[in-house]
Amino acid sequence: MKPQDIVVLLKIIALGNDNWQQIPLAQSLRMSQSEVSQSVARSKYAGLLDHSGKRVMRLALMDFLQYGIAVVFPVKPGSVVRGLPTAHSAAPLNEVISSGEHYVWPFATGQVRGQAIVPLYKSAPQAALEDQNLYALLALTDALRAGKAREKNLAIEELKSRIC
Repeated sequence: MKPQDIVVLLKIIALGNDNWQQIPLAQSLRMSQSEVSQSVARSKYAGLLDHSGKRVMRLALMDFLQYGIAVVFPVKPGSVVRGLPTAHSAAPLNEVISSGEHYVWPFATGQVRGQAIVPLYKSAPQAALEDQNLYALLALTDALRAGKAREKNLAIEELKSRIC
């Protein structure tokens, strides 16, 4: 698995149907079509996509996010930069968690200053700006990668309601 595989899987879920095509998906994520194709192959092999490569195995993905994402793709908050809010600093968690400490994806046109969180894929912030469902899924995933126990528990519940 590579980090962009999670971004691809979350985008498929955000689309809400199994009738997606690789080229439009790649364009929306600002990835090459070959990256998406390779990601699909890895996800099928890992059991996160069905044999057709079109339908996300939602329970398997949820298990991976809940128990494996922080181990396989860990992140440590970095220096204070301008960017897009993520983890507990972005919706939906920012509605239930009030914190003076912000986590952001470094992004030139971002309006929030906070500790830098490296996104799962370099183009994830731009793709998230164009798809609010994807943005929420990526932010919740970052809460699992970088959050404390409370943030992780809230993120797990929210992800379950959106994925399963």
